[in-house]
Amino acid sequence: MIAAAAVLATFRWQAHVRETTSRVEAAPSRGRFVRAADVQIFVQELGPSGAPVVLFVHGMGAWSELWRETLTATGAAGFRAVAMDLPPFGYSERPAPGAYGRQDQARRILGVIDALGVKQATLVGHSFGGGPTMEATLLAPPRVRGLVLADAAIGLDAEAGGGAGPALVLRARPLRNALVAATVTNPRLTRWLLTQFVADPGAVTDARVHLLRAPLIVQGATDGFGDWLLDFLTSREIALSVHADAYRTLALPTLVIWGDRDATTPLAQGQRLAHLIAGAELAVMPGIGHMPQIEDAAQFNRLLLAFLQKS
Repeated sequence: MIAAAAVLATFRWQAHVRETTSRVEAAPSRGRFVRAADVQIFVQELGPSGAPVVLFVHGMGAWSELWRETLTATGAAGFRAVAMDLPPFGYSERPAPGAYGRQDQARRILGVIDALGVKQATLVGHSFGGGPTMEATLLAPPRVRGLVLADAAIGLDAEAGGGAGPALVLRARPLRNALVAATVTNPRLTRWLLTQFVADPGAVTDARVHLLRAPLIVQGATDGFGDWLLDFLTSREIALSVHADAYRTLALPTLVIWGDRDATTPLAQGQRLAHLIAGAELAVMPGIGHMPQIEDAAQFNRLLLAFLQKS
C-alpha cells in the first residue's frame, strides 16, 4: 500500500513539473481562440473563409490537430474546414468543475458556430465527441446543415448516474489526479493507449504519438482531465442524445462512418444510429478500428467529401 502510494505520488509530481506552460503560450500559432458559450475554444481552420463550414469534434484525449489530414483534404475541396479543441482536451479554456455535461459541451459547439459568424455548419463528431455533436444537433437543428458520426460513443438508452465505486474513489481529488497522472496524462503511456483504439498498430506513428503528447505540458492538464473524468463517470444529466426517439425527429443529411473492427464502439452501434435517423447513410470501413480518420485517412476523406459535395 505504501509502495503504491509512493508510485502515484511520483507520477503526480512528474505531472506538476511537466505542466508549466499556459495554454495560450503552448497552443500552435496556426490556430486561434474564439469565445464559445462560457469558455475560450482553440480552433484551427483551412479553406476559403466564405465557404460552407465543416466543424470537426475530436474524441477523448485527442485535440484538433488529429484531424490535420482531413482538414487539409476538406479545405482543398473548397470547404471551410474547422477543428475545435473540446475541453478539457487540447488548448481550450477549461470550465469550472461540474460543467462538462453533454449539453454544456453541445453549447460550446454551437458557440463556435456563432463565433465563426455563420448560421449553419456541417458537424463531424468522432468517438466521445459524437455525444456532444449529437446533442448540439438535437438542441438546435436549424444550426446544423449536415451530420457525420464517426465511430461515435453516444450511449443510447444510457441511464443517468455513475456507479458508487467510481464516485467514491474519484471524488477524492488528490487520489483522482494521481491516478490520472499515472495513466492518461502520462506521456510514457500515450503510444500504448492509442494502440488500444486501432485495428492496425501501423497507424500509431511517432508523429501521432508526439501530437497527442503535445498538450500534456499545459498548466492544469491533469486536474482538468480529472474533473472531466469525474463528471463523465458520475453525471446524472439526462441528455437528449441518449433517447432513441429524439433521433426520429431529425430530417437532415447524415453519414455514419464506422470501422468494422471497432472494439470500443462496435459496429452494431453505428448500424442502430443509421437506422434511427431517417435517410442516414452507413459507410462501413473494412479492417478499421475506432480511429478511421487516422487508420485509413484516404478512404475516410473520400467518404466524407462525397457526402459533403452532395449534401
